[in-house]
Amino acid sequence: MKDISRRKMLGMSAAALIVGPALALTGRSAAAADMPHVDPQDAQAKALAYVEQSAKPDSHCKNCQLYTGDRTAEWGTCAIFPGKDVSTSGWCSAWVKQAG
Repeated sequence: MKDISRRKMLGMSAAALIVGPALALTGRSAAAADMPHVDPQDAQAKALAYVEQSAKPDSHCKNCQLYTGDRTAEWGTCAIFPGKDVSTSGWCSAWVKQAG
């Protein structure tokens, strides 16, 4: 697994703290279900090594602390990729095991 520096982790945590409440305030309407999916070729997705199908058996977007969508759905929201849905079967280097 790729090591994440303390500075990068703090930056991702700050982003999650800002984006998470903003998403909660706006709510998910029926139109939000049509959000575009993260393109693995996008610059940010490439930088975080995002893939739509995780090669790691116990590391998926749906069990990541940064995932804010419905964990039973195929696609959902993530604090790292605001305005786009990620695959719940996906993975990126920002993955952090969900607490609890």
